[in-house]
Amino acid sequence: MLQNNIVAASAASVTPSDTGEIRALALYVGGAGNLRVLTTNGDDVTFTGVPGGFLLPLEVRRVYSTSTTATSIVALR
Repeated sequence: MLQNNIVAASAASVTPSDTGEIRALALYVGGAGNLRVLTTNGDDVTFTGVPGGFLLPLEVRRVYSTSTTATSIVALR
């Protein structure tokens, strides 16, 4: 089982963008939907059916507006 101890020093609301860059150790998804991200390693991944209240323990540098339907996304840094 993968165990992650995420300790964030700050948090900020995320506005999905196909060009904007963010830095996040993890993402909190408040409203259910699909979430398309670009990881810090350059992987373009779409997570389908992410439930509301979910913490995604993945380092990301972009949350795309295209294909993202999840809402109330918060970047933990």
